[in-house]
Amino acid sequence: MAQLPRYSLVMSLEAALQAFYDRHGFGDTIGARPRTVPVYTGCLLVPLPNIETRHRYLRYHDLHHLITGYSVGRIGEGQISAWELGSGSMRESLTLGVMNLIALSTGWVLDRHRMWDAYCRGCRSENLYSSRMRARVDAGEWQNVEALRAAVLEIRGSRTPRPSQRAAFALLVGASLFIHTAIAIPAVVARTLTDLRRGRRLRDALRPRPRTDLY
Repeated sequence: MAQLPRYSLVMSLEAALQAFYDRHGFGDTIGARPRTVPVYTGCLLVPLPNIETRHRYLRYHDLHHLITGYSVGRIGEGQISAWELGSGSMRESLTLGVMNLIALSTGWVLDRHRMWDAYCRGCRSENLYSSRMRARVDAGEWQNVEALRAAVLEIRGSRTPRPSQRAAFALLVGASLFIHTAIAIPAVVARTLTDLRRGRRLRDALRPRPRTDLY
């Protein structure tokens, strides 16, 4: 698990969020509403509609990164999505759950053990997506990331997964791979056709482009 800087734990939530945005180059775009947002689908960043649900919950999703320590790379976003699914994001919003499934599929292909560990960790945690938890965060109930982490991270249940949790995770992975395929195949075809129109050879157009954002 990629660890966030230690200083972020004792900073206020707003200061820690701003440091998080600055560290990852998000500072200039926070608050903007672009029509699309790039989403990891395998080795591709596919532009998907920036729907209202994503915008509404984005701040709390970013706080999840801070309290779990998961990164914003392909594996990190897969982990945070597995964690959110384990903590019940699908119960809060079907749209949120589907968004999590898209990222989970990429993480599962890259490192399934980390995805399973993150899901189990989520089953023992509480996410910030419910109206009750969002209101408590917005009211400033927790002074810093460390206090918020203590209140929601791994606060319940056994470390030994139940059979029902294993079955639920298997179903989630199956659904995520189905959605992944439905998105990835048209995206690969569109990218390949675009590259061919630009004069690239078919072999080069089909070759996956190297990425440095695995973690």
